[in-house]
Amino acid sequence: MAKLTEEQRQQRAAARARRDALAREERHQRAEERRQRWRREGTYLSWEEYKAGVPCRGCGQPLLGHASDRPPQSRMTDREREERDNEEKQFQERHGECHEGRWLVSGCPVVHCFACCPTPPMGPKQAEQLAKILFSSRSEDRKKELDVWRLTLTCDHVIERTQHNSHSSYSMGVTRCSECETDRGVVSSERVGPLCDQEVTREPDTPGPVERERLAAELASAEAKLKRQQRNAAATQGRIDEIRAKLTARANDGG
Repeated sequence: MAKLTEEQRQQRAAARARRDALAREERHQRAEERRQRWRREGTYLSWEEYKAGVPCRGCGQPLLGHASDRPPQSRMTDREREERDNEEKQFQERHGECHEGRWLVSGCPVVHCFACCPTPPMGPKQAEQLAKILFSSRSEDRKKELDVWRLTLTCDHVIERTQHNSHSSYSMGVTRCSECETDRGVVSSERVGPLCDQEVTREPDTPGPVERERLAAELASAEAKLKRQQRNAAATQGRIDEIRAKLTARANDGG
């Protein structure tokens, strides 16, 4: 077999990188389609439902429970190995054809599937902590810790993104293309340098047409929900006033 030239090796590496990026993009699109379907069909649990013990709407199995502290496999008893094998058999019966990985909730022995089972909702404390992290990432001090990366995407557009300077390579396999207004696989990445030293043309903070449409729909939904809550609150307040008036009248009659 003839030895490949340097140009041929580079061509093969580039073709392999593009195939890998397209595969990541396809997996990401499948996952996003699942999330959208779960939202439409109401498959996701609310925090209140999750804490109340409502089972997974994807497979019907529990999300909360008590898991015994099972030792490592090398120290398992015959009974513990049998229990583990039975759990694995049940999982394979439910999700053997999914091939999308698995997850479980700490404290619950039941294993769930990424393809069928939405993960539990984020709790109030987690949401608060995440908001603090996201807010701090926009501060001036935080910017000093960011590097700029130039990315080539599967659509052949070249964009620039930032990430923490502790990374030696760009960590995201899929990112949003500001030209296509869709998520694309990252074919190649090049570190440009620290953000504070760069005059960078990055994706503007102003949302594009697709994002504006999504935000407008989200705003309309939130406003409608607020109006319903206000009407309910007004009706409740009216009922409270009515009951208070009756109690006052009875007290006066009794007097």
